[in-house]
Amino acid sequence: MEQREVLGPVEGAVGYVLKQAAVALRSALDAALRPLHLTVTQYACLELLGQRPGLSNAELARGVFVTRQSMNVVLRGLEERGLVARPAIAPHGRELPTELTRAGREILESASAAVLEVQTTMCTGLTADRQQALLETLGVCIRNLSADA
Repeated sequence: MEQREVLGPVEGAVGYVLKQAAVALRSALDAALRPLHLTVTQYACLELLGQRPGLSNAELARGVFVTRQSMNVVLRGLEERGLVARPAIAPHGRELPTELTRAGREILESASAAVLEVQTTMCTGLTADRQQALLETLGVCIRNLSADA
């Protein structure tokens, strides 16, 4: 019987270390956004809308990596806080384009600054070239895993 190769120590496994980094990043983002009463998902939604106004629920869900049902709950909460606005009736089709309100843009400015601070801390000690190489390397990993999806 042929012996299969196994992973080895998890500390040397790219996937394991990547998961550690993701958990550390999520924890730091949670802490940075907590004073603004935002979750990471809410922030990501606001950031996407700040960069691409008028996205639909489905487009936001894909961009934030949640289901459409979950995004609907997120948007409802942001609407109740007066941070986003959606028309009552779809201008065309069934899509309700979402826009930031003035309050939404103001909180996004604070949240974006807090997230940038977390990113800066995370990348301390990495030159701009190493940060670019990291982005490119992660992009390759994403494409490799998405090829079969």
